[in-house]
Amino acid sequence: MTFFFRCLGMSPIFATLCLSAQEVHESKDDFLVQSLDPSYARGIEYLATSQGLDGMWTENPYGDQAGVLGMAILAFISRGDDAEFGPFSEAISKALNAMLIQQDSKTGFVGSTMYNHGFACLALAELYGTLNDERIGPALQKAVSLIISAANKNPQNAWRYYPDSNDFDTTVSGTQLVALFAARNAGIEVPKDIIEKALSSMINCQDSNGGFGYSSSTGANLPRTSIGSLVLSLAQKTETEAYQKSLIYLQKNAVYGDQAHKFYSLYYTAQAMFRASPELWNEWNAKNVRTLLDSQQKDGSWRGNHGVTFSTCSALLSMALNYRYLPIYER
Repeated sequence: MTFFFRCLGMSPIFATLCLSAQEVHESKDDFLVQSLDPSYARGIEYLATSQGLDGMWTENPYGDQAGVLGMAILAFISRGDDAEFGPFSEAISKALNAMLIQQDSKTGFVGSTMYNHGFACLALAELYGTLNDERIGPALQKAVSLIISAANKNPQNAWRYYPDSNDFDTTVSGTQLVALFAARNAGIEVPKDIIEKALSSMINCQDSNGGFGYSSSTGANLPRTSIGSLVLSLAQKTETEAYQKSLIYLQKNAVYGDQAHKFYSLYYTAQAMFRASPELWNEWNAKNVRTLLDSQQKDGSWRGNHGVTFSTCSALLSMALNYRYLPIYER
């Protein structure tokens, strides 16, 4: 629809060309979505049927942690199913309840680590405005306020495992930045300087080849570089040297699946490649979809070294960009 309205006011010939280009683009996307949609549906059906009555997943590790609950919510809503009345509305509601129980009513901290907090905050931001639940707005505001206050207290103006941490790393910091961008998209006020200072600390961890390390410029790997590239893109820093260098690293190193962190890597690499360029995305995405379709278990799940629920959510979310439904997944 956005594309259609942009065509209004154009000459009939140009508008026809514009609509033709749209149809070609949509046809290509529709074909890929049609091929992956049954697999995606089986994946979220697995999540719904394996969910406990309390909204959590009992398998270990991580199945009951706030961050995984947030990722599961994102996996459910990324396909475009109605969060209130769709087939997975009950599963979404139960996961949301279980996640909100883990939020400290005073501090706004969700879960046991800032990893959990960041993914939970992201889920709240993407749910905000799509689900008629008066708890979401205040919970999101508290979660965002905690991220901001943690950065203000941190010497590096970034984040690590806990709100009062004095050091930082790129993985936790990237998680908080993505949550802040999503919250800002949802209408929550996020001070610009919070983002700028955190990005500066992130860039200090980039090496000469464009890769991002953990807490310094050494030890770059694919998931960290995907996180760095993604947050620079979300911050609209695509013309910067740092972002352009990250693309060079991704072109050379974004082989399918960092085996040590396979599904975690897929989750972030998908987003980084999606924003890198249509060419890089199309090639990487096609291979990712084919590989995931082949490796999906009969019950609809994916198996990885961080638990079935986490692996399944990560696999689904790496394909979810094909739906382009959530605001955080739009270019």
